[in-house]
Amino acid sequence: MVMRIERLLIVAGVALAGTSACTPVDPGFGEALKYDMAVQTVDPDPVYPADSLQPGYHGEKGQKATERYRKGQTKPLRTESTKSGSGSGGSGGSN
Repeated sequence: MVMRIERLLIVAGVALAGTSACTPVDPGFGEALKYDMAVQTVDPDPVYPADSLQPGYHGEKGQKATERYRKGQTKPLRTESTKSGSGSGGSGGSN
């Protein structure tokens, strides 16, 4: 019985080893997943060039906009029409 199990294990091992050698695997297999994971990873200590915009650069502009909103000094909204001058309606003809 033990001899039979050993033979079965040997045959299974050879069969598995043979399939990996016969089945070609793309060398780039899994690269899309690795790329997607890397793109979504947040850098805990980002390095920004000295002459570039920093995160939060427009904080002062946002603060002034909030102050204008609180004081009621905002500009009135502009309304725009979505109707076209020569549109074709979806209704059928008259009978």
